[in-house]
Amino acid sequence: MNASRLRADAAENRARIVEAARSVVSASGELKLNAVARRAGVGQGTLYRHFPTREDLLAEVYRHDVEELVAAAPLLLAEHDPVTALARWFDRVADYARVKREVFAAVEVGVWQDLSTGSVGPIGDAITALLDAGRAAGVVRPDVDARDVILLLGCLTRLDDAEWDTRARHLLHVVLDGLRLREG
Repeated sequence: MNASRLRADAAENRARIVEAARSVVSASGELKLNAVARRAGVGQGTLYRHFPTREDLLAEVYRHDVEELVAAAPLLLAEHDPVTALARWFDRVADYARVKREVFAAVEVGVWQDLSTGSVGPIGDAITALLDAGRAAGVVRPDVDARDVILLLGCLTRLDDAEWDTRARHLLHVVLDGLRLREG
């Protein structure tokens, strides 16, 4: 097998491991590496070659989710009006926030701070794009910015696991309603 094939296989394994880890964290709230390896269809050695520690894997799950969340904003704006795009983006935020809570609960404080700092800029940029489109269309309040929305989204960190399914999306719809420009 040639070297480029090995690199492609390694990249595919890595992607499967990250997706499996995200699924395991989302389903159970904890990350068991043997469950991740089994779900990804790789051996323990392959998993550890890509992610030497549990924290390394959790950090990569988080980074991957941030990248997907940020990339979704322009795609949603291209397909929907600004308020619908923002609403659908908030739906993705609910999924992201659930994984984020589990990741931050599992990693050391230093890693958490690095992850959080690294995501605020790109997420803020995505929120700004969504808000700017809404303001340009005359449907989003002119007095809110990305920092306001990020602070409001922080309400999701206060939810218990037992109430997540009933409250997370509801709270995001309340935030969305607060962002809408009201006539009169």
